[in-house]
Amino acid sequence: MHTMALLAADPQKSRQTKEIASVLNASEAHLSKVLQRLTKTGLVRSIRGPKGGFLLGSQAGETTLLEVYESIDGPLAQNACLLGTTVCRGENCVLGGLLAVVNKQVHDHLANTRVRELANVNWRTNLNG
Repeated sequence: MHTMALLAADPQKSRQTKEIASVLNASEAHLSKVLQRLTKTGLVRSIRGPKGGFLLGSQAGETTLLEVYESIDGPLAQNACLLGTTVCRGENCVLGGLLAVVNKQVHDHLANTRVRELANVNWRTNLNG
């Protein structure tokens, strides 16, 4: 999602993996895998060559953050137990209904936020040029 926000800040300018990784303080190897998935789904376009890089796909600005998330990690899990082991099997959870509420809020935020809305994130101070 951060990569999409960075690309949305200047959708006409291609960014190289190394530059994106530096700004996001991320592993280039991991980012390369993420960019491959985003390219495969059409959310990002890849430009080859020494001056190449990555740009938002043609309709990616209208894409929701949920679509971005699910293109990388698959369907967003609902009501996942934070403990990793469902001791209570979802019955009488020690957190009550909190997980369901938080999961719905996260889902709704991702489903209702479009990549183009992230264009106002100020990445320019961290980008060269």
